[in-house]
Amino acid sequence: MTQTPEELRYTEEHEWVQRIAPTRVRVGITDYAQSQLGDVVFVQLPETDKDVAAADSIAEVESTKSVSDIYAPFGAKVVAVNEELVQQPETLNTDPYGAGWLFELEVADAGDLDKTLGELLDAAGYQGVIGG
Repeated sequence: MTQTPEELRYTEEHEWVQRIAPTRVRVGITDYAQSQLGDVVFVQLPETDKDVAAADSIAEVESTKSVSDIYAPFGAKVVAVNEELVQQPETLNTDPYGAGWLFELEVADAGDLDKTLGELLDAAGYQGVIGG
């Protein structure tokens, strides 16, 4: 059974978004995504201090099966990346909702972030996307 933590928000592109501060979120790929990819062997992370637009391809995950783009869930600035994944990409398979996070994004306004997060899928909505 695929894990879908209730406290996170989700995209149809199989990414999770977790608010970690009033204007900041952490982003990763879902348990479903990592199981579909298979063994992750390489991760390309975005540059920090880079402004990204919604739906921009900003990172890449390579597995033994395929290469998948990771998209910005909304417009923001990349403020942190998980450098540990460069050395240990398999962490995406073993802990996708914890140590396997990819990057952090920051927006200027907490109210805008409230609205944006409200437009993303909740756990039940994401389960509907993956047929859970």
